[in-house]
Amino acid sequence: MKIELSPVTAVCCDAQFQTIENAAIHIEDGRITYVGAAAEAPAFEADETYGGSHLVAIPGLVNTHTHAAMTLCRGYADDMALEPWLSEKIWPFERNLTAEYVYTGTQLAIAEMIRGGTTTFCDMYFHERQGVKAAIETGIRMAPGAVLLGFLPGADAKIVAAREFVRELTGAGDGRITPFLAPHSLYTCDGPQWEKIIAVARELDCRIATHVAETQREVADVIEKWGQSPVQTLAKIGALDGPLLAAHCVYTDADDRDIMATKPFYVAHNPQSNLKLGSGIAPVTDYLERGITVGLGPDGTASNNNLDMWEEMRLAATLHKAATLNPVAVTARQALEMATIQGAACLGLENEIGSLEVGKKADIVLVDFDKPHLFPRHNVVSHLVYSAGASDVDSVLVDGNWLLKKGTYQTLDVAKVCAESEAIAKHLASVA
Repeated sequence: MKIELSPVTAVCCDAQFQTIENAAIHIEDGRITYVGAAAEAPAFEADETYGGSHLVAIPGLVNTHTHAAMTLCRGYADDMALEPWLSEKIWPFERNLTAEYVYTGTQLAIAEMIRGGTTTFCDMYFHERQGVKAAIETGIRMAPGAVLLGFLPGADAKIVAAREFVRELTGAGDGRITPFLAPHSLYTCDGPQWEKIIAVARELDCRIATHVAETQREVADVIEKWGQSPVQTLAKIGALDGPLLAAHCVYTDADDRDIMATKPFYVAHNPQSNLKLGSGIAPVTDYLERGITVGLGPDGTASNNNLDMWEEMRLAATLHKAATLNPVAVTARQALEMATIQGAACLGLENEIGSLEVGKKADIVLVDFDKPHLFPRHNVVSHLVYSAGASDVDSVLVDGNWLLKKGTYQTLDVAKVCAESEAIAKHLASVA
């Protein structure tokens, strides 16, 4: 299939951070073969041409941390602190989850993400194979985690299963599935469990993703259990000898950040979830100054309560200005990079996605700028971060395949998914 997107304004998010007006993008066999001025485009016999002067093309948004099927918990438990929220509400709700329920909840999450221009998501949730099934069927790109909560029965067997999960599913879905190991945290998994997980990660050359320093209580618990801060503990046990994606990182000190800057340490910043749970504000400006790679994620919908990466971008670009009293902290460009190329780097996919460049996968979002809140067009990048939203997404491609076109889903029966999710959520709440 050959597709030409033209005319569009292309915000490439490449090293030069090019914005190309009156651009053409050529797609063949799922990859970008040309991006540049339409007037200079080579001859191209497209099977389909789509575009318009009102459309802005950007790389697909990359969600670096979520719990997709927690869509079933949306609105179930709000206005609570993290620890009682988990132990008193969320975990009891989740005890009756089945693989079928997770499949449907993940479909609901994917529908929301596609509509908002998210083309890749990093997921940590139970019954992970059902989440992968939903991703493969809908055409989205996914980095699924093999989750381990060490206090649950059968932890050793789950580690063995996690190894098989990563080994079997790497490259599934025509290369769209990139699995990883996902021990929940240092406070829910013990030393022997972490040792086994790290050994599997090295054997299979895959990432580890986990929750790190989300709350002050977590940091205190880890220090009591392990004798050091979360980041220092991860370094000591060898978890940082290979790439590790750390969600949150709200409470780190200078010694932690020195380690983070010298190790393959990647941060998934979740500003809205951290605010809603009262966890705090991550020191993202310091991370960026130190050269630490930072991506964005909404966390789960039970603590957000949506999967809107546009809100995360805008919040990342405004929250840290107030936190540091610095109006140039986290610029619009930096926020957009966190949601695209830096997010791709967090998942080890920066050579495949995250920017509009020749040779990369055609994961592309078209944004409709023919809206009152996007005029006048002084600065397209600023508008993307400070003015645009999920409802402005016109079309979405992954691997050069349409997942959303002119606002219409191409791979999902959304009404059916919403109805099934409603019934499942009501049942789970009644038996929690």
